[in-house]
Amino acid sequence: MSATGTGPNGSTAWPQAVLFDLDGTLIDSVPDLAAATNELLAGDGLGPLTVDAVRSMIGNGVKKLVERAYRAANKPLAGEALVEATNRMMAIYGRQLTRHTTLMIGAAETVSAFRSAGVKIGVVTNKPEAMTHELLDHFGLDDKVDVVVGGDTGPKRKPSPDMLDHAVVALGMSAGQAVMVGDSPADIGAAKAAGMASVAVKGGYTDVAVEDLGADQVIANLGELAAAVGTLTPPVEKSA
Repeated sequence: MSATGTGPNGSTAWPQAVLFDLDGTLIDSVPDLAAATNELLAGDGLGPLTVDAVRSMIGNGVKKLVERAYRAANKPLAGEALVEATNRMMAIYGRQLTRHTTLMIGAAETVSAFRSAGVKIGVVTNKPEAMTHELLDHFGLDDKVDVVVGGDTGPKRKPSPDMLDHAVVALGMSAGQAVMVGDSPADIGAAKAAGMASVAVKGGYTDVAVEDLGADQVIANLGELAAAVGTLTPPVEKSA
């Protein structure tokens, strides 16, 4: 694999970085998230949710997942009660991050191939940084990732462009030199807001059809990413 095209600002290869979402893009974390959610609910005497139900609730962070789960269990939470339940959820989930979670198809091979081609790798996720590193390390990817931007890193979360902007600045480049790869409206929305090319992957966690997310390319799995990136035109960056 080689980086493709001629990028902005006279760079000789494009993209110079690929930013990946984590949940639903690099990993399938639903089994462990569902188990943790049901353990949390059981602690409050509430019945379990199906894995598919939990899958539909993922997006915008653990707090939002907890809020949606309790609403589905007919015990909506808000304010301090929601914060407390979210803290319990984080502790439960933290004990079983990698019990049933698996890599998405083509994830390891694709990350390794881009990295071998000299492309910088970033992971931009709502998960806390420590959890993200633990997961990446479990799957042998942590030493292949140049920057992790997590939900506790500081920038405003996707679909704001701030997390993506933070990642490319940390890599010493600009948005026009990178591609965002994700599975949700927040991922693609953030890329659009940042002026970054984007690829949407099927099979993730979204209640919007992947074809309707507005990405520059749609792929069935990460094994198709290199070919999809090869069809993209680098975005034109505005002059300072």
